[in-house]
Amino acid sequence: MTPKSFNRPLLRSMDAKLTALVFCAVLVACKRRAPELHPTPTAEPRGTAVTAATQTRPSAATNPATSLAPVKVERDHQAMGTSVKFVVYTNDAVDATAAGVAIDSAIQEMARLEAQLSEWQPDSEVSRVNQAAGQWVNVGPETAEIIDEALWISEASEGAFDITFHVMGDLWKFGSAEDRRPQVPNAVEVRRRRALIDYHRVELDRVKSRVRIPKGRKIGLGGIAKGYVVDRAVSVLRTAGLRSFLVQAGGDFYAAGCKPDGSHWVTGIQDPRAPEGTYFATLEIEDHAFSTAGDYARAYVVKAKRYHHIIDPRTGFPANASRSVTVYARDAMTADMVDDAVFVLGPQRGLKLAESFDDVGVVVVDAKNRLWISPKLKDKVAVHQSPTDGI
Repeated sequence: MTPKSFNRPLLRSMDAKLTALVFCAVLVACKRRAPELHPTPTAEPRGTAVTAATQTRPSAATNPATSLAPVKVERDHQAMGTSVKFVVYTNDAVDATAAGVAIDSAIQEMARLEAQLSEWQPDSEVSRVNQAAGQWVNVGPETAEIIDEALWISEASEGAFDITFHVMGDLWKFGSAEDRRPQVPNAVEVRRRRALIDYHRVELDRVKSRVRIPKGRKIGLGGIAKGYVVDRAVSVLRTAGLRSFLVQAGGDFYAAGCKPDGSHWVTGIQDPRAPEGTYFATLEIEDHAFSTAGDYARAYVVKAKRYHHIIDPRTGFPANASRSVTVYARDAMTADMVDDAVFVLGPQRGLKLAESFDDVGVVVVDAKNRLWISPKLKDKVAVHQSPTDGI
């Protein structure tokens, strides 16, 4: 199915919509200095947040009259079942203490949204929709907005993205839910569940802010909500007056501005078949988001075949057209939802989808280990080596 229009605005106000797997935020100076690395652990399955670990560098209060040199403030946290990292630079208007307060506020916003959007939390709005399948359920404007966007990308991708995939949630087990001896689900049961996947059956009433799904169905926002939450955290930091910072939640990343010395934020693209922390390419980022979907973080191999957590809604089985997809976009929610859609569609149809957006580029390692880079990223991606081959 063809969407009505792909050239919609990608950035809206904070209260409407902001401009949703393994990689490392690499800070590389434009002056060709040695890179400063900020490693990030592998994204884990979605779950509840745990207490944050604070790593804030002290700084004297900034006096606008003296214009002290910017100070880097870092914070590590856990949210949405993954590792979250903040790196911010102070400026004349925001000292280290104020930067720390801004990060605290961003973390609180992430926790609030997770409690509302996570299908893994029984009292969330999404869980209430699933528990009351067959009935209208009132939801907040943020949940309605995300579901609206999810239905839009479902239409644009011809069903390659579908939030009703969650009906398969207890059938395929990966990450912390993985069995000690992983087993591939029975094909008959997979086909039975797959018949329940259909985003067309999700009813969204934006006027009354309510949602209804048929009995026996479930929805999950795991393919889009994390990017949305990152965008909201970014908005909190911007509102606090910060101009140079990054926010990373697992495979979803947003970089604002440049470093104080004018050097860019640079991300490394994980080699899908190499050890964690091995990057085959890098990409400079400024006021953009970056998201990677890969078949390597939550996966198992049975009889020389890899099974992973990115399920193709059209088959009920793990998608098999790609090994990894990295998306560069104006906002994190767009990057988050497009990477899954492209991963399922494969490089040719996926690149066509990405190019239909005003400001989206993709890097794909396909199932045969071939590298595809969309035209919009030809001059932005630096390929350092070929991706490693393997199962």
